[in-house]
Amino acid sequence: MRIGLLTEGGYPYVSGDARLWCDRLVHGLAQHEFDVYALSRSEHQEDEGWIPLPPNVRRVRTAPLWMAEDDEVVFGRRARRRFTECFGELAAVLCGVPEGASGAVRSLSEGVPASEADRFANALYGLAELARDEGGLAGALRSEAAVRTLERACRAPGAHRAAREARVPDLLAVAAHLERALRPLSLDWYEDDGLGAVDLCHAASGGTAVLPGLLARHFTGVPLMVTEYGVRLRTHYLTTPDAPPAVRSLLAAFQGRLAAEAYGRAEVVTAGNTHTRRWQERCGADREKLRTVYPGMDARPFAEVGESPDCADPDALVWVGRVEPAKDLVSLLHAFAEVRKRQPKTRLRIVGAPAGPEGAAYLGHCRTLAAQLFPDEAAGPHAAGDNPVSFEEIGGPDLPVAAYAYASGAVTVLSSVVEGFPVGLAEAMLCGRATVSTDVGAVVEVIGGTGLVVPPRNPRALAEACVALLRDPERRARLGAAARARALELFTVEQNIEAFHGIYLEIVSRAPVRRVVLDGAGEPLPFSVPAEAHVAVRWTTASPRLAARGGPGWAAGRPVRATTPVPAPEGAR
Repeated sequence: MRIGLLTEGGYPYVSGDARLWCDRLVHGLAQHEFDVYALSRSEHQEDEGWIPLPPNVRRVRTAPLWMAEDDEVVFGRRARRRFTECFGELAAVLCGVPEGASGAVRSLSEGVPASEADRFANALYGLAELARDEGGLAGALRSEAAVRTLERACRAPGAHRAAREARVPDLLAVAAHLERALRPLSLDWYEDDGLGAVDLCHAASGGTAVLPGLLARHFTGVPLMVTEYGVRLRTHYLTTPDAPPAVRSLLAAFQGRLAAEAYGRAEVVTAGNTHTRRWQERCGADREKLRTVYPGMDARPFAEVGESPDCADPDALVWVGRVEPAKDLVSLLHAFAEVRKRQPKTRLRIVGAPAGPEGAAYLGHCRTLAAQLFPDEAAGPHAAGDNPVSFEEIGGPDLPVAAYAYASGAVTVLSSVVEGFPVGLAEAMLCGRATVSTDVGAVVEVIGGTGLVVPPRNPRALAEACVALLRDPERRARLGAAARARALELFTVEQNIEAFHGIYLEIVSRAPVRRVVLDGAGEPLPFSVPAEAHVAVRWTTASPRLAARGGPGWAAGRPVRATTPVPAPEGAR
């Protein structure tokens, strides 16, 4: 099988999202071939380079999202008119303008009124076909005409209130975002020697990474599969709280429409947890297409710690993760103050590096708060004081790997107010540690009864749960053993790879034949492409006419007419 793996800001680059699970997937399915189509997010990411790629990665094609290349395409009058119609219809859908409303842009549909989903799809694929015919859209999407078209849609009768209130800076911001998000429409990835040659497109995330898969399906009929460990629309709401209402509304509409289009066209949509799956359903995903595939984690680095639960300090709480405001370490520190009143010997180890400048500022605030809540304590008048809260990072002499951090405490704590799939929690479970967590994201689904869960932003409840486990070592041991067993059953690399392999085979087995053989009457001949065309082996042939979409050379080519069979001799009947 030949899979086109579509990524944005991740694999095969050294840093980025979805890098690790994509790498494990490609290595784990060594019997199949992968073509990687990657969109990079920054110059720094490209400068860092790629991770080592296995032999079954046949090709890697990349395109930057951080830089707008000038395609030097000059539209003629007809092309400009097509662009205005298509981009105007897309903008009208985002603004909520009814089809055919007075003063609105011209509708692409005719006859029966189209739904907003159909209008968005028509506009999107209309822009893609225009880019294919003219050689690109970069200049048009960055033009003044694009901003004016967006403005007309915002001012049209029936537009949402937030869209009507958009000012010039808002329009410029939205137009710039749409230009960046729609850059894949101008790529030359969709011919028979590109994504048209794969058996299946697998988008490793939602958002812009889905666009190449949608276009490959539109132009060449390649089936699409979408995997999300976090829905882009939810991420948009969480990361743009301070954006102007018009920008926030229009970009949310774009993310929602793009997600609905991807879910509607995909053969299968996988979610990393039930929390993500619920978001996908809200965005229009059909339940019949949804599968839950938990992230695959390498259990080997945690095996030694998991099999030796007695090595932990019985008086230590451990927090492990990226330091940022969403982790709510402030509530954890206030909860620890309550814990110290009941268990004076308890220590708290906060292990993790800050996530960007905001994380660094937050770490400084937490250090100051810890110094105020817990003045340095000394055993006597001639001894140096020591704070019961320590801030550390993985990679030092005391904590060379993450497993050592979990091993240093009897209870692992998660205090987040926002969380997707809690990787640190799953790692603690692999280490056989009892956990106390806030009820956010997929925490309850991951824990599954093997740890204590409390409401977020509730230091008192967090403290009571921690004290309950610190005072009951037998309960800690039972919960830790159950947690490790659950993690080994659900969250390992092996189960992740096996699940995706099964889905790949399911999709390809029911995908329609894209090379048609005609019979003598000009009708498609059933069973014209033999099953061997999809056998997962590397075919060798002396003929240069290899199958454009996988399989042996004799299964490829344009539609051909079947020859008339020669009648058998009388004696052989």
